[in-house]
Amino acid sequence: MPLSLCARRGIVATVAILALVACADAAFAQSEGELAKEAQNPIASLISLPFQSNTNFGVGPNDATQEVLNIQPVVPFKLGNDWNLITRTILPVIYQPAIPGLSGNTFGLGDLNPTFFFSPASGSGLTWGIGPTFLLPTATADVLGNGKWAAGPAAVVVDTSGPWVFGALVNNVWSFAGDSDRSTINRFLMQPFVNYNLSQGWYLTSSPIVTADWAAASDQRWTVPVGGGFGKILRIGTQPVNTSLQGYWNAVSPDSGPDWTIRFQVQFLFPR
Repeated sequence: MPLSLCARRGIVATVAILALVACADAAFAQSEGELAKEAQNPIASLISLPFQSNTNFGVGPNDATQEVLNIQPVVPFKLGNDWNLITRTILPVIYQPAIPGLSGNTFGLGDLNPTFFFSPASGSGLTWGIGPTFLLPTATADVLGNGKWAAGPAAVVVDTSGPWVFGALVNNVWSFAGDSDRSTINRFLMQPFVNYNLSQGWYLTSSPIVTADWAAASDQRWTVPVGGGFGKILRIGTQPVNTSLQGYWNAVSPDSGPDWTIRFQVQFLFPR
């Protein structure tokens, strides 16, 4: 029995609606993937507010648990048509377990660490940034900070080709002022990172933070974590959020350093 004109129109309308929904789903998935790559790029032109929780197990002689919450706002600025300035600031909020003979349990702010990257405003897959980094003695207790002003150079290189985002961030800071009774600072940091982006905003990630305290004895100098994890772009209403969970075992660390770390991050993204 032939379909009526109204039935045929209804079928056409239904097919059109389903096609629009499929296109919207595809666009949504594509936007999640693009947001994931921007969130993984330390010098992307993207405002973000990460809250990074680092739970460190096996700290000190009592194998205690330390908690460090890093509040890390990232704010980019355009400097004309050719350059961007990306500001990255780390404010640690620390729960420090008791250190025998020195202090009891302590909770408060650590030292503020702002970094300024000057980066070419290029749309290519490979980009870089250089600039100064600083360490400000903002800790609310001696055991939570260094008591010194410090500064040094920082650099980052990033490749965002295909589903991969990988590169490395490095810096070194030296103290130049502060409490004369506190130890001088000569500290190196390197954070290699590699991310493989899957569908629907999921990704695999590894971003260990390797450090060296050049002022320490040679056998107490390095911290070298090994590990990784996974992440996903979510939406709370219309607000995109990057979430990730990672675990690291310290293959090398000072005697007082942690044995392993769980890192959980919630990063609010504000695309332009």
